[in-house]
Amino acid sequence: MKKQITFSTFLTFSLLVSFLFFSCDTLRKTPGNTATSKSSRRTLISKKPAAKPPVRRPAPSTRPSYSNPRNTSDIPQVVQVARTYTGTPYRSGGNDKNGIDCSGLICSVYSEVGMKVPRISWQQSEFGQEVGQLKDIKAGDWLFFVPEAGKEGYVSHAGIVTDVRSSQEIIFIHASTSRGVREDNLFSTYFKGRFVKAMRPFQGI
Repeated sequence: MKKQITFSTFLTFSLLVSFLFFSCDTLRKTPGNTATSKSSRRTLISKKPAAKPPVRRPAPSTRPSYSNPRNTSDIPQVVQVARTYTGTPYRSGGNDKNGIDCSGLICSVYSEVGMKVPRISWQQSEFGQEVGQLKDIKAGDWLFFVPEAGKEGYVSHAGIVTDVRSSQEIIFIHASTSRGVREDNLFSTYFKGRFVKAMRPFQGI
């Protein structure tokens, strides 16, 4: 009899312990548990992306002001100054006698005679008045060229007319990529095929 009571008591005790253990485990898994909720909040906060700094918009650019060369009396001075650059090596983006490119030559020459003109070749090709025909080109005009002969394209080269000797000999000074600053004939095979337009920056010619 004692053995039966002991076994029954033991069985009852075991069931009670199992119930309590299951209850505790259930409580630990409850979403409303304070410790678990705090942990979840910490995780969510840590995963928030850092705030991005405000975007700074660049100030609106202002178009530089240019001054048209005054009149034909300035042409000999421009030609003279341009020829002082003869032999200067070519350097892309260069602006002085240590190294210069084609549009830089035009800009620097006019700067030396007190005139502000565009620096970039395509801007220079829209500055002043276009010369309609080859026969009308004069000293002081600007010549513009494209990369490939006989094809349309962007303006890639420029020069200043220094002398018109005949209808087939229009001399201009420019910064050659291979030979530096030099004078060549517009009607040479290389340049005639690439020539696209002439602009006259001077007024009253």
